[in-house]
Amino acid sequence: MESVWIYLLIAIGVLVVGAGLIVGLVRGRKHAPAKPVVARPAATAVDQLSDEPVIEAPDAFSEILDVAIPPAPIVEQVAVVEDIDAAVLDVPEPARGRLGRLRARLSRSNNALGKGLLALLSRDSLDAATWDEIEETLLIADLGVSATAELLERLKTRVRVDSVRDAATIEALLREELLALVDPSMDRSLATARHADRPAVVLVVGVNGTGKTTTVGKLARLLVAEDRTVVLGAADTFRAAAAQQLQTWGDRVGAAVVTGPEGGDPASVAFEAVAVGVAAEVDTVVIDTAGRLHTKVGLMDELGKVKRVAEKHGPVDEVLLVLDATTGQNGLMQARVFSEVVDVTGIVLTKLDGTAKGGIVVSVQRELGVPVKLVGLGEGPDDLAPFDPVAFVDAIIGS
Repeated sequence: MESVWIYLLIAIGVLVVGAGLIVGLVRGRKHAPAKPVVARPAATAVDQLSDEPVIEAPDAFSEILDVAIPPAPIVEQVAVVEDIDAAVLDVPEPARGRLGRLRARLSRSNNALGKGLLALLSRDSLDAATWDEIEETLLIADLGVSATAELLERLKTRVRVDSVRDAATIEALLREELLALVDPSMDRSLATARHADRPAVVLVVGVNGTGKTTTVGKLARLLVAEDRTVVLGAADTFRAAAAQQLQTWGDRVGAAVVTGPEGGDPASVAFEAVAVGVAAEVDTVVIDTAGRLHTKVGLMDELGKVKRVAEKHGPVDEVLLVLDATTGQNGLMQARVFSEVVDVTGIVLTKLDGTAKGGIVVSVQRELGVPVKLVGLGEGPDDLAPFDPVAFVDAIIGS
């Protein structure tokens, strides 16, 4: 009987101790400090609008690391300065007189094409060897194979049928045929006029070393000379000096410049540049992009993203492809790939003053089906001019 009472007392003791432990655990949980909650930053405007997926860190990782997820880098916006001392600003040269002033320079650099052809066509006997020399001259001038064959056939027919021999008639014939190849009927106007509710947007693209940033700065001067207000977007975030270079160009003419952190998302800069242009009610937003090889698929995809994100405010009105005229036929492959990615609407030919290969104008237009709209003919700040087919051909043949 005594053993029964002993077991009973032991059982009661175990129950009391267990109950005490349970009460202690409950009280401890009630008074324990709450676990810190890690708040994730809201997606930026560009993240919400971009076509690319936004990758968010799971809550579990935030709790384990006990650190907040850093927000996306903020684009540095430069507000439009309204009160600018006009005395410190450059006064760009009007667009109308530029090509005329540069015509002599173009004529000197393209003598190999124009003067060379005139000399060959003026020979007493136009035999097979002479026509071979004419063909070689056209090919060296980067006219392209198909355009060269077409021009040769037309020249042979005209010379044979019209029995042309005097220099003046030959020059007039050559001028007429070259002008037909350059095609003055193409629309070479720049879509830079403001819309009713938003600015016109111009995207400038191209490979490394063609002079894109310089072209953007010179284009800003050209627009300011036409009394347009301008915002520049420094979407070349990979080249350290690009933003500073563009800032210098903007400061000269009083154009606002929107920049971002070095190595940041260029699409963010493009988006914010257009947003600043909309808010400031300017006429034109010009976006500079990083140079990229046309063979780099990832970089070309990124360029497509820049255009898509910029278009969240409205369509991009003009996509200008900057080509170095000295690269000749090598530039045509570049042009083809860029056109497929961003739908090029116009060509800017730089360094045209330093080459005798004026035929690139014809070949690139035929390759893309889009016109040459601007030409760079020197290193000066106003050495960018609207392309004029008649003045160009006259300069080539020295008329």
